[in-house]
Amino acid sequence: MTSTPLLRDLIASTALDLGAEAATLCDPWRVRDLLAHLVVRESRPDVLPGIGLGLAPLQRHTEKVQDRTAEEHDLAGLAEAVRRGPARWWPTSVPAVDDLVNVAELAVHLEDMVRARPGWEPTPLPAQVQRSLWTSLRRSGRMLYGRAPVGVVVAVADGFGRASLRRPPGDAGSVVLRGTPLELTLHAFGRTDVARVETEGAEPDLAALDRHRRSV
Repeated sequence: MTSTPLLRDLIASTALDLGAEAATLCDPWRVRDLLAHLVVRESRPDVLPGIGLGLAPLQRHTEKVQDRTAEEHDLAGLAEAVRRGPARWWPTSVPAVDDLVNVAELAVHLEDMVRARPGWEPTPLPAQVQRSLWTSLRRSGRMLYGRAPVGVVVAVADGFGRASLRRPPGDAGSVVLRGTPLELTLHAFGRTDVARVETEGAEPDLAALDRHRRSV
């Protein structure tokens, strides 16, 4: 089994445990809204431009479709749709494509629910999922940190190793980020307030990276 079915199952079960109106880190989305987002992004081709492009008319259409989906389906139905995954005609119905496109997205949105709760603890992901996240991070991290004002190196213990995601521009130095693949993925996707990541570097470089905004 690839990693994404495991994450889909975790998202569905976590959402049902928390309830439809529980908060998420994607404020003002509640759990019901987050699940509706995951459903429409894999069933409605017409909403994809509103997700990927920063154009207000397209974004408004996506929001309307998502809001209608959240209103028309109960939480159990949305959770089952997430757990089931896309229809066979959707590109990510192919397991290898699903992992390539969705492993980071699903892991981040899982923690968007988990880490919005008081006293949260990270989800204990299977080693297989952590490996998939490490593979994804080494690829997508170069884009996510592509405009960072400093160099960025990520390092993971337990045999994963380290990877350079951004060469230092100009006279800037580099920052080393240490954590699990999940925590480093959260940092790369802009969830810096909840990512349990250790940082190493000169104070000006650390401050510059802290100011660099990433949001996906």
